[in-house]
Amino acid sequence: MRRFALRTGLRWKLIIAIAAVSSLGAIALSLVVHNAARVSMLDSSRDMQDERIKWVQSVYKTKGLPPFAKIDDPALPPALRAVVLTGKRATYLDDDQGDAPEVWAAVPLAGGRVLSIHTRFEDRYAVLTDLDQALVVGSASVVLGGCALGVLIGGQLSRRLRKAATAAGKITEGDTGVRIRDAIGGRVRDETDDLARAVDAMADALQQRLDAERRVTADIAHELRTPVTGLLTAAELLPPGRPTELVRDRAQAMRTLVEDVLEVARLETAAERAELQEIALGEFVERRVRVLAPDATVRVDRNAYVHTDPRRLERILGNLLANAAKHGRTPVEVTVDGRVLKVRDHGPGFPAALLAEGPSRFRTGSTDRSGNGHGLGLTIATGQARVLGARLTFRNAIPQDGGVPPEGREADGGVSSESREADGGAVAVLWLPESAPTETGSIPVITLPE
Repeated sequence: MRRFALRTGLRWKLIIAIAAVSSLGAIALSLVVHNAARVSMLDSSRDMQDERIKWVQSVYKTKGLPPFAKIDDPALPPALRAVVLTGKRATYLDDDQGDAPEVWAAVPLAGGRVLSIHTRFEDRYAVLTDLDQALVVGSASVVLGGCALGVLIGGQLSRRLRKAATAAGKITEGDTGVRIRDAIGGRVRDETDDLARAVDAMADALQQRLDAERRVTADIAHELRTPVTGLLTAAELLPPGRPTELVRDRAQAMRTLVEDVLEVARLETAAERAELQEIALGEFVERRVRVLAPDATVRVDRNAYVHTDPRRLERILGNLLANAAKHGRTPVEVTVDGRVLKVRDHGPGFPAALLAEGPSRFRTGSTDRSGNGHGLGLTIATGQARVLGARLTFRNAIPQDGGVPPEGREADGGVSSESREADGGAVAVLWLPESAPTETGSIPVITLPE
C-alpha cells in the first residue's frame, strides 16, 4: 500500500509554526496579566474594606451605626464570624457570585456582637472586563502580525528554494551553464546560499569528471582509428578462407564500434548542428527502409513535409531498424503518420532498465534480448534526435494475453502514452518538431496526440 503523504509548502509551515507559537505566547501572557490584575484588584478591595470597617467602628463609637453597616448580620459568612469572635478584625472575600466578588469586613463588639459591612465592587471589576477585551485584541494582533511575518519570510525563502530547484532541473537536463547561486540571487546570505554553493561545486565536479571521461573515450576511439584501418587493410591481403573472413568481420566490427564511440562523443558535446532540408517524410522513409531493411514493412498513414536533416534522420531510422532486427523478431513494421515515425518489432520488448532510465552507452539490457552489441545504437539515435529537435520515445506494446508492460520512457526524460497494440513487442516512436531546432539543439515542446 502506498503511504499517504501530505505535501505542504515551506511558507505554510512557517505560518502555521509562527501562528501556533504566537497564539500560545499570547494566551499565556493574557492569562498571566489577567490573573495578576485580578489578584491586585482583590487585594486592593480587601484593603479598602479594612479601612472602611475601621472608619465605621470609630463612627459607631461616637455617632452611632451608619446605615450601610450591620450588627450581627445573619448573612455574615460563618468563617468570618468565627475569626472575629476571637477578638480580631478580619475581611472575607466571596468570589463565587460572578465576576465582581463580594468583600466583607467585620470587627468584634462588646457582648460577643459583630459589626460588619459588605460591598460588591462591580464598577471596579468592570475595568477587568475591558482589560480582557484589550488582551484579546492584542493577542489577535500579535498572531496576525506573526502570520504576516511568516508569509514574508517564508515566501522569500520559498521563492529562493523554488528558483534553486528550477536551476537544478536545468542542470539535470544538460544546461551546464546554469548555476544555482546566480539563479537565487538576493543580498541576504543564509543557509540557502550555502546549499547553492555546495550544489554548484558538486555540479562543477561532476561536469569535470564527465568531460574528462568523454575526452578519454573520444581520444581512445580517435587513436584506435588508424590501427583499426590498418588492420582492415591487412585483412584484405590475407588469402581467402574461413579464418580470413573471421578476421575481417571482427576488424569491421571493431571499426564500427570506434566510429560509433566517436559519434557518441560528438553528440554529447552538444556542438552538432542540423543541416535542414524540406523532405516528404513518407517517401523518404519508404526509400530508406527498402535499402536498410528490405524485409520490413512500411505503411504511410499520412504524409507530411518536414524540415529536418536527412542524413541524421536516416541514421536514426537505421539504428532503430538494426536494433529491431538484432534484438526483436519479425515482422518489423515502420509506420509514418504525419510527423510521427514509428518502428515496431514483435520480440520480447525493451528491457525494464531502458524503459525506466532511457538508453545508456555499453548497456544492452536483459538476457532475453540476446545481450549482443554495445548499447550505442539507441544512444546515437537519441542524440541525433536531440540535434533534430525531435523526441524519441521507447515503450513496449501490450501483448495479446493482456500482460501489462512497464511504463515507457522518452529519450529526453518524459513518459510516452501511446495507443496499445495487440501482439506485444518493442515500439520506438520519433516525434519530429513542427519548427526547426534552435541554435542550441534544444528540444521544443511537442504536444502528444491522445
